[in-house]
Amino acid sequence: MVQVKNPFALEIVSGASSVTGGVRLRPRCLESCVLTCYWGCTVQGLQEALQSHQHGVRISTPQKFEEALHSDYQHHQTFLVEQGDPSERLSHLPADSGIRDFGFLPRARYPLVVLLTLAEPDVRELYEIVANVTVIHITDDKYRLTSRILYQYLLTAQGHVLDLKQLFMSADDQSWRGGSEPPEEEQQQRKEEEEEREEEPDLQESGSGESVWDCVVCQNAPVNRVLLPCRHTCLCDGCVERFRQCPMCRAFVLESFALSHHITTDKQELGGLTGE
Repeated sequence: MVQVKNPFALEIVSGASSVTGGVRLRPRCLESCVLTCYWGCTVQGLQEALQSHQHGVRISTPQKFEEALHSDYQHHQTFLVEQGDPSERLSHLPADSGIRDFGFLPRARYPLVVLLTLAEPDVRELYEIVANVTVIHITDDKYRLTSRILYQYLLTAQGHVLDLKQLFMSADDQSWRGGSEPPEEEQQQRKEEEEEREEEPDLQESGSGESVWDCVVCQNAPVNRVLLPCRHTCLCDGCVERFRQCPMCRAFVLESFALSHHITTDKQELGGLTGE
């Protein structure tokens, strides 16, 4: 396995966001970066841009991304993110744009596509990953599903497109806070969204008898930690304290949370064996 350092991380700030009110984004970058927001980017245009990157047109700057898109979007904003700057950025459509929604499903345009690229040309040579493309759903009157990250892609200097799978729901999704079931309308919308995604294979045990949920470090305990901001889920409760960087993508770990609070500790197991 080849380890590479990912200089980019992006999250949606918890709180209300909408097509008319905009969305707050928090980039966390190891180097100075350019954050470019493309509102109303066409689905076909984005797919063609990603294919262009694979076939020789390396996307490492906003200009190259826009050329690959053929400028097929409705509005864009650009922000400079200094190294280590954790400030939020508010991205929104102009008040006079007249855009209130992006139509009913299936849609021809994504509400928002965010591109993160390295600002300094000399720095790009130091990293395997040269760009981060994030597709974001933004709430509007035609599709009331809460704003969330739909897809994330890492673009490498060699022309690879790495798809980062979403590991958990958005922070402002009330159904993850122990509340009641979401409204029937939202459940239907989620079902439609899932049908649009590629079907994922079921998690099964490997031929060696080890579960695919084993910790990638000790391989002797169940995975129970989601690392932030990269969102990889690969460590157990015992190993998470030993790492400042994610073992999967090398992004710096700012915090983590447990998937389950019912994991039995070694001390409890030992007490049960000795009759204590």
